[in-house]
Amino acid sequence: MRFTLRQLQVFVAVAQQESVSRAAGLLNLSQSAASTSITELERQSSCQLFDRAGKRLSLNALGKQLLPQAVALLDQAKEIEDLLNGKSGFGSLSVGATLTIGNYLATLLIGSFMQRHPESQVKLHVQNTANIVQQVAHYEIDLGLIEGDCSHPDIEVQSWVEDELVVFCAPQHPLARRGSASMEELTHEAWILREQGSGTRLTFDQAMRHHRSSLNIRLELEHTEAIKRAVESGLGIGCISRLALRDAFRRGSLVPVETPDLDLARQFYFIWHKQKYQTSAMREFLDLCRAFTAGVQRSDEIVLPTIA
Repeated sequence: MRFTLRQLQVFVAVAQQESVSRAAGLLNLSQSAASTSITELERQSSCQLFDRAGKRLSLNALGKQLLPQAVALLDQAKEIEDLLNGKSGFGSLSVGATLTIGNYLATLLIGSFMQRHPESQVKLHVQNTANIVQQVAHYEIDLGLIEGDCSHPDIEVQSWVEDELVVFCAPQHPLARRGSASMEELTHEAWILREQGSGTRLTFDQAMRHHRSSLNIRLELEHTEAIKRAVESGLGIGCISRLALRDAFRRGSLVPVETPDLDLARQFYFIWHKQKYQTSAMREFLDLCRAFTAGVQRSDEIVLPTIA
């Protein structure tokens, strides 16, 4: 065998970073060592794997074919290493989660997973749907838990549990007394919404697609808690997941506004790259997620236990 696992590790890092210097920093190598590794891999195989434009390297057609196989081989090699070191095979796991899932579900699920496998090393990346999809597509994370649609051709998408957005306001708002609003009334309100690229905003925009031009969007915020605080302060009305609002509704600090004219139902999804090798840690974590929501019709019905 002409190549080494270290050469493949450098190849994957350079492919993901599109830069030898950034890949070297990621792997704690000198830039010359990383560059030599790529040069040797191409020389030994008599194949060019990258197109070079100045300092930027991008995969050519052969490199794109090699990348998923190299990632899978490195994942399997890590599992073998863990087993030889007396570990259970549940080594590292990198999970991406969108904001609602990350704040209210993913930390509990990861806590439960790590209690079962204390030797495991888990990383959680909380970002919006667009960023999580991009990271999965580039093999930067193992799998994603998202609340927006994904139509990327290289990504496997599986439904997880149903979710629903809800319009809400402060208790002193006029809509709070009525408890519901027509479409015409909604178009006259000031809105505080999630940013473009988030799954929540995509669902809202689809529901309001015939009225978006007439909406008064006062604020766009990247964090659910910031939206809740702004609505509590009377700056406008909002629309986020019922899961994120159920405690506030119970306390009475925020009030739901029913909107029979709007379809605000959506799904939470699992995503992973179609060509990615599924490690035992990935399979176990997905099984844990499914068991966690078994028998639940909608996300705000999930019982959220306290992790000891």
